[in-house]
Amino acid sequence: MKVGDRVRVKKSVMFYSHPQHRNNAFDAKGLEGEVIKVMKDWKGRPISPTLPVLVEFPVEGSKRSFKAHFKGDELELIDG
Repeated sequence: MKVGDRVRVKKSVMFYSHPQHRNNAFDAKGLEGEVIKVMKDWKGRPISPTLPVLVEFPVEGSKRSFKAHFKGDELELIDG
């Protein structure tokens, strides 16, 4: 995966910080968004983060977006 790829959450991933579901469990499975960062290094040093892929999701009915970190196997690329 690389920055700019469109992705979909393919596994059940629970969040408690989604703007429209604050403090309630929200399953992100099926959400579509865009990869905005893939963390591989920090200040030039290689790293191995647990959740390296940062994805931005639009929030329906809002100008804001929701960002979350994922493992690579929790996401699938969307064609197009």
